[in-house]
Amino acid sequence: MTRTADNRNDGLEEHQHSVQDISYSDKQQNTLGGSNATDCSLDPIDTTYIEVLGNDYKPKVATMPSWLPKGSQSSANHEELTAESQMIIKNNKEVAPHTSQPDPDSILILTPLKNNAKHLARYFALLDKIRYPRHRISLAFLVSDSTDNTQQMLVESRQWYQEKAPAELRLKRFEIYRQDFYYSLPRNQRHLRTKQHERRSMMAKARNYLWTRALQNEQWVLWIDGDLEYYPPNIVRDLMVHDKDVIVPNCLVRRKAQQDRWKHSVYDRNAWQETPKSLKMISKLKEDDFLVEGYKSLKTHRKYLDGFSKNETIVPLDGVGGTFTLVKAHVHRSGVGFPAWIFQHQVETEGFAKLAKAHGFGVFGLPFYYIRHVVG
Repeated sequence: MTRTADNRNDGLEEHQHSVQDISYSDKQQNTLGGSNATDCSLDPIDTTYIEVLGNDYKPKVATMPSWLPKGSQSSANHEELTAESQMIIKNNKEVAPHTSQPDPDSILILTPLKNNAKHLARYFALLDKIRYPRHRISLAFLVSDSTDNTQQMLVESRQWYQEKAPAELRLKRFEIYRQDFYYSLPRNQRHLRTKQHERRSMMAKARNYLWTRALQNEQWVLWIDGDLEYYPPNIVRDLMVHDKDVIVPNCLVRRKAQQDRWKHSVYDRNAWQETPKSLKMISKLKEDDFLVEGYKSLKTHRKYLDGFSKNETIVPLDGVGGTFTLVKAHVHRSGVGFPAWIFQHQVETEGFAKLAKAHGFGVFGLPFYYIRHVVG
């Protein structure tokens, strides 16, 4: 699932860097905070559906309009919509006020989605394992241009979490937003370098739409991909303990290798650090030249999270991805969003990192704190 179906391994097949071979038998104890906060294991997870969906989930199509583009965006017949649908429409018309008095330790988890129904069960299974007070967690989704059951599944999940679940599982807020951008890119063109500017710009618009409406009085904002495969239950506290404005773990992808071992490589190559060679290359670019990572035809000479030594447990970055990005909410409140235009040769999440640094905020990565993304 993702951020308007964001896929962070653009051109990964062309640009593979092995991180390490890890088998299921390799286990490390991940501590909460402290000096070992950047050590985590890559264990398999239980991907059974959450209770509201069930293993034989079938969407109640009759209770939800299709939302398929029909050449008109009129919503005049609101009386025919369900209460949940009317709530989504109401959400779309409101931009949340930006307060300067955040609720201590509160966190807003944001996830843009497009056609992510097949990943939602795992998304909520992972969410349920996060070790953080539930009454401090708010959750908000933006559904864009989806033609599958993503929205209906979210509606039913919200009903379960906020109305039927035990009190200890209920969230502070669970919101769903809908905004179609009427953008479609054929599957066989998703990884073309020539399509990345328009694609990433559209994703930036989706992210900006979501955070400007969902952010209220939270202290932290956490951007999570909808199609992550694994992250440690302690991860929120482990990232917070570093007290950085923006911080990301190292997102890997695994593929089966020989002798029943998994071969892991960096998935999110949007997390990088500039180097003397990359800065020299940038100095020769035109102002509107757009850079994108992961293509043999474009050598940016940047340093990715698999390029650091073992003693470099936390490093300054100049670009970040959006697979799992923790942000202090005051960064967004100061006006730092996701550029849909070219800013310092970047857009979307990498442009966000550049813009945050231009505002004086710190951007950091944890090269040896691992999470895992699905292949694709």
